[in-house]
Amino acid sequence: MSSDTKREDESPASSTWQGRWRQLLQALRVVRHASDLEAELWEPLEQINRPTVMAFVNAHAMNSVVSHQRFGEALAGADLLLRDGAGMHLLLLMLGRHPGVNLNGTDLIPKLLERYEGRRVALYGTVEPYLSKAARYVQRDLAHGAQMFTCHGFGTAADYVEQALRDRPNLIVLGMGMPKQESIAAELRRHLQHPCLIVCGGAIIDFMGDRFDRAPVWMRRCGLEWLFRLAREPKRLFRRYVIGNPAFLLRSLRLMVR
Repeated sequence: MSSDTKREDESPASSTWQGRWRQLLQALRVVRHASDLEAELWEPLEQINRPTVMAFVNAHAMNSVVSHQRFGEALAGADLLLRDGAGMHLLLLMLGRHPGVNLNGTDLIPKLLERYEGRRVALYGTVEPYLSKAARYVQRDLAHGAQMFTCHGFGTAADYVEQALRDRPNLIVLGMGMPKQESIAAELRRHLQHPCLIVCGGAIIDFMGDRFDRAPVWMRRCGLEWLFRLAREPKRLFRRYVIGNPAFLLRSLRLMVR
């Protein structure tokens, strides 16, 4: 064993990117089959009795924690961490683990919202007019009759904590992007006292508010939604996908070899 390898193995788990990746993989909740969703996901969520954070980990998140230790700790600290995307599917296979069902937030969160009919739902994220459009869509098509509360995505943690303490939503969907939403989720969990599910939703509010289009169904089924998004926003997403995807694969190989 080289001295560099020895120092790395003796360091705290979260001090290296390999350690952070292992923490996330250990925290990951894998649902093996779609038929298990009711018993392993939906029913437990209906029974929460405290503030609970649901987050998603994809290839971009794994790349991001390489240089952001606190982001990795926030993700690993989620009460429920779910596998999102083809990259994570491949990584789990490479490590000899069952990849389970792809539980990406863009598809899962609307199904979750359908279970909050007539309840108190908060959307924190994006900007107007998309935020109001998303709230109307949720109330009309998903969580029928829900009481909606909204706030744009550019506030501080204290802003969202203050609003949530006042409104006491049963469900909070955060749409601010990584790593801000994961940090906000942890703060909300720390300050709230009532049972509440806090979901890190990425671009979900923008999708529900018709700010961005989703890829065709066939591209989603083939794991190519990232390519559709890259074609729509090449400047913003170039680094995430064109540079990030090969980097993720190389790191996955390194982790598998180790």
